[in-house]
Amino acid sequence: MKINTESCVISGKQTVSVSHQEIEWNNKGTLLKISRGGICGSDLHYYQEGRVGNFAVKAPMILGHEVIGTVVHTDSPELHEGQTVAINPSKPCGHCKYCLSQEENQCTTMRFFGSAMYFPHVDGGFTRFKTVDCAQCVPYPAEADEKVMVFAEPLAVAIHAAHEAGDLQGKRVFISGVGPIGCLIASAVKTLGAAEIVCADVSPRSLSLAAQMGADTLVNPLHDSLDGWKEEKGYFDISFEASGHPSSVTTCLEVTRAKGTMVQVGMGGAVPEFPMMMLIAKEISLKGSFRFTTEFNTAVSWLANKVINPLPLLSAEYAFTDLEQALIFAGDKTQAAKVQLVF
Repeated sequence: MKINTESCVISGKQTVSVSHQEIEWNNKGTLLKISRGGICGSDLHYYQEGRVGNFAVKAPMILGHEVIGTVVHTDSPELHEGQTVAINPSKPCGHCKYCLSQEENQCTTMRFFGSAMYFPHVDGGFTRFKTVDCAQCVPYPAEADEKVMVFAEPLAVAIHAAHEAGDLQGKRVFISGVGPIGCLIASAVKTLGAAEIVCADVSPRSLSLAAQMGADTLVNPLHDSLDGWKEEKGYFDISFEASGHPSSVTTCLEVTRAKGTMVQVGMGGAVPEFPMMMLIAKEISLKGSFRFTTEFNTAVSWLANKVINPLPLLSAEYAFTDLEQALIFAGDKTQAAKVQLVF
């Protein structure tokens, strides 16, 4: 079966277009009709800079890894035509040492939607139709709100970060940087039993969203003092750094109590003067958090069952044919948190 489709494509020199393509389904995997997609920071980096880190766009590539859709055809007995599914953008190899240890996010040959890590690049989900492995399809009830369900991937990132922190029941939590991921971490740790959640950001708009997503106290480091939380070797049991800014890394170490845990979620460059002695002397456990494993299924369940409401983060919706306008708006952080494309 061959289907003509339209895809949101980025090419060299940061140009984007909606191109017509033909895809083929050979009775293998699952053919999906994409209904909605969320624009992520990596999509913006590809559009604004033509790369994410060291991975530059060398050929036209379809963007998007936060997508949901409907089953058109499938070879899986566990799926059926017309079924609504969230699409896990991860495609691990299944046989490396990490996959065999249920640590699939560390797969040595991970194929992740919309990534220029490999050449040829791995196309993403901003396309009207896409064929995926059946295992990448996580069903959800047809009556669930599409606007909510498309948050499955970023929520999975947040839940994984929360799990990396360990037991959150009754814990005092600090989150530095409350873009969409930081806000979703606030909701995740609240759901998992955190007793107190303090969020810090230099954006009043972001802080306002954090309040709607579960924060108890809001702090703007440009105006508010954090000194009280730094006394006696720190106050918080757990901190999450979700901005990637060097000063934010230092702040998290300062306010985390001795023997506490800091989870690094934000992606940034080098921290020139990393406070190594503070980390050592306070015996802080520093953990990285990268993507997710089983948390994708958890995120779909939470959203379908209205455990959390991510809609305060939805800033705008655009038809997928207005891709460039959507990317421009999403890149304006004075206005936008999450922007969704409708297919």
